Formats: sequence, structure tokens, C-alpha cells
Amino acid sequence: MERSAEEFAGRVRANQNRLNSEIGAKFDYIVCGAGTSGSVVAARLAANPNVSVLVLEAGGSDETDMIMNPNRWPMALGSELDWGFVAEPNPRLNGRAIPYSMGKVLGGGSSINVSTWSRGHQADWDFYAAQSGDAAWGYEAVLELYRRRIEAWAGSADPDYRGREGAVHVQPATKPSAFSFALLEGAESVGLQRFPNANGHMMESPSGCAFVDETVYDGRRRSIFRSYLYPRMAEPNITVVTGALVARILFDRCRATGVEFRCQERNLRATAGCEVILCLGAIQTPKLLMQSGIGDEDELRRVGIPLLQKLPAVGRNLHDHVAFGCVWESKDTGLPPVPRSQTVCFWKTNAALDAPNFYTFARRGPEVTPENAALLGPTTDSWSMVVGMRPESRGAIHLTGPHAGDPVRVDANYLGDPQDLKDLMAGLDVAREIGNSAALRPFTEREIMPAARNRDALERFFRNGLGTFWHQCGTARMSHDAASVVDARLKVHGIDGLRVADASVLPRVSTGNTMAPCVVIGEQAAAFLGATGSLTGCIPGQKGRNLQD
Repeated sequence: MERSAEEFAGRVRANQNRLNSEIGAKFDYIVCGAGTSGSVVAARLAANPNVSVLVLEAGGSDETDMIMNPNRWPMALGSELDWGFVAEPNPRLNGRAIPYSMGKVLGGGSSINVSTWSRGHQADWDFYAAQSGDAAWGYEAVLELYRRRIEAWAGSADPDYRGREGAVHVQPATKPSAFSFALLEGAESVGLQRFPNANGHMMESPSGCAFVDETVYDGRRRSIFRSYLYPRMAEPNITVVTGALVARILFDRCRATGVEFRCQERNLRATAGCEVILCLGAIQTPKLLMQSGIGDEDELRRVGIPLLQKLPAVGRNLHDHVAFGCVWESKDTGLPPVPRSQTVCFWKTNAALDAPNFYTFARRGPEVTPENAALLGPTTDSWSMVVGMRPESRGAIHLTGPHAGDPVRVDANYLGDPQDLKDLMAGLDVAREIGNSAALRPFTEREIMPAARNRDALERFFRNGLGTFWHQCGTARMSHDAASVVDARLKVHGIDGLRVADASVLPRVSTGNTMAPCVVIGEQAAAFLGATGSLTGCIPGQKGRNLQD
């Protein structure tokens, strides 16, 4: 098996070296970004040997132990594998500027994340269907997609919810610790139902707790790039270019015809006979749209970009899961010495909500910002509940200039909606109940963060301690109304031959981690392209020719 893997890797290197050295200017499809969604789109398109696909990735290779070892994920943050975005200083966070990491490498976020697989709640998918007006985004359709095409589930058989033959290896947490069993018992004691796994029936319920599902195989990360795109890269019809920064989309009137990109200090162009698909993520996708003349007219005029298509929603509706840590001093940690949780809990702070707005993981060590670290005091050992919340606040991505090298201005707008602070207070109460439960007392000396009970002190705790789960989404929102960017088939409004397929299309962030929903987005985009290729004026396989030629 090892020799076979080495032989295949050699074939991939030889093929991609040849394709990169002889890179043609014309392709059927150009996929911008080889992250989670982009890897899926490109692989599904390239499954047709008569279709030529160019994949442009700004980052580099994933062949490093920092990626392959899932326990080294914190080291990737702030490294060359990270775009290194930083949100603007926020007066509601006492002037703090939040690091806003995103993967800049083959596999994108799926190569540097915590490897947790969270498929999204039933209510999320039904909300997306309602927003888009297309049942293809509804829960029943997406559940079938997970079961039939996406998941290779390695846990106990659950044919109503889990698939065995898909592309993505998904397994339950391995060798759960005594602490993890105790945490789930503590969650049950405060009213959260225990489920066999974190997906399936749990994602149809108002709350719950379970061991996590993860995309780890034999102790190694299995990114979405490795699951989908890499197995295709020995084929002659898919060219993957790394270190390629897409600078601009090219148009013939209101039809996308290709892209301009910078690679190895050269400015290059490639044309797409069928379509260009943007899979650059919730920051780079709106940036590229705006720098190509698609967006808010005033925003573009401010930096001297001519308007091609007026879409004021481009770059708006930015949000993700906000995060904070609760810390307990340990008697005996009981947690595995790795920075990944074996458990997850979901709950609502308002019964009227259609899905849980809070979740939490547990890990060894203190989850605390520098601003709150002084409140910890001396402690020998600790463990944390890392709590995430879906916020009401919305931010925006703004341009600082017309060029690809010009940085964006990220206004995350945390706590911009006063309801968020109220919800954080309520969510903290549940996290504290779990952490202070009788089941966890054998592992816990005392709560040391936030410890305070009065509202003023808790407000300071949140303003000094709020961070992110890096689940950025919403900036190219999918809907049929004026506050949207793409339609139900992910086509950019008013532009032919251009789609967006990444988390930026989500009208709201999904429940839990966003990797699995991004796989769905990639699968949906590929299906839409397969179903509509002949209708868009495209003749796949004729490398740049279309019905207008």
C-alpha cells in the first residue's frame, strides 16, 4: 500500500510538472481556489475526461507535517499556510483587532482546521432552500447527498443518516477519554440529550451532545483536497497551479471569459470556454468580484474601479461563529494531550430559534486572550470549554485599492447587534452548568475563568475575550432578492459564465463547523454545471469555443 501511494505521488508530480510547464491558455472551466469547495468542484468536473479544468491556488503544497498531523493545526495559524487577515480594531471589543485566519494552501481550511465534521442542522438547510427558492438546498436533498456521494462513514452502521461509499472518510473520535465520557454525562445532567454521533438525528434536534465526527484516518488528516482533487491529479485534463494569485476576472460584455492571474512573478491570462467558478472564500471571493467591477457602485468608485455589474450585497453580510473560553483548574486533566476535542454539545438560548445557536468543545489548557490572561492567576493545569455562538451582527469586506496586492479592510463588527451580548450571557450560563456539573468534579478544582457573576464584570470578560471560530461566510449571499449576489444555482446575478461556490454564498453560518457544508456547496455547484452546461452556451471539450464562436 505504501509503495502504491508513493508510485501514485510520483505520477501526480510528473503529470503536474508537465502540465504546468506547458500550460495552455484555454480551458473549459477555471476553478479559482483549491480549498474545500474548490477541490470538490474541480474533481467532479474533471471526472469527465472530455473536460479540461484549470485550478488556480494562491497557496502552496500541503506536503508538510504541520498539515498531515491533525494535532499541529494551531501551529498553522499565522504561518505561511494562513492568509493572515486581521479584522479592524473594534471599539466594542475595547479596541482589539481579531486575527481572522483562513487557509492559504491546497485544501484551504480543510488543511489547517481542527478536522471536525459537522454537517449542519436540518433548519439550516431548509432555511437555505427557502432563501434560494430551490428545494435542492433543502435538508432532505442534502441528506441524500451526504449519504450517496459525500460520506465514507467508518462508525456504526446508520443507513438512514450515514453513507459508506462517498469521497470523505469520516470517523468517530478514537479512544474517548474518561474525561470525555464525564463531560457528556455532565451535559446530559443539564438537559442535553445524548446522541450516538454528532450528525444524523442530532442535527434534527433542538439540542444535544455526542462524541465528535472527524476527517482523520489512521491518525493523519484527510483534507478535502486529499479526498477529492488529489486522486484526479495524475489525469491529463486537470491542471493545478499553486502560487497563483487571481487578480481579475475577464469579460466579454457581461459574460466571464477567463481570468488574469500572477504566478512566478509573471502576469498570465487563461480563458474559460464554459465557466469561471470562484471558490476563494468569504474574503477573497468578494474582493475579486469587486476588483473585477462587480459590487457596490460607491465602493468601487472610491478606489477607481469601473462598474460592470451593480450588486451592492458583494462583501456585505460578513459573519462567522464568535468564540470565547471558559477555564477550569484541573485536579487531574483526564484530557488527551492534544488540541482537539472528543466531544461537542449544542443548545439554544431561545426556544423560538429554529436551530441551536451555541456549541462547545473541550480541550486541555487555557483558552484565553492576552487581555483576559491576567485574570487567571497562577494555576498548574487547566482545561477549557471553547464556546461558539451564531451572532446577529453582520460585518463587511471593503477594498483599499484596485489591485490584487492591495489588502482588504475586514470589518467583522462583533457585538454590533446588542442582542449578541445578551445571548452570550445566556450561553455562558449553560457552559458553566456543564463545566461545574457533578460528573466533572473528579477532574476539576474550580472555575477560574470568567469566575465573575456580576453583569459589568461579565461584559468586560466578553469585550476582552471574544474571538472567532474562523467560519467566515455570507459575503456573496445566495438568494433571489436585492440583498444577494448569486441565485439558487450559484450564478452571479446579471453575469453569464460566472459562479461562486464557497461559504460566501451561505445566507447564514451553518450550525457547527463549516467544512462539511462547503463540501455540499462544491457538490451542488458541480451538479448545477453538469445539468446546465449546454444551456450556458458551453461545448465542453472544445477548449474555449462556445456557441457564440
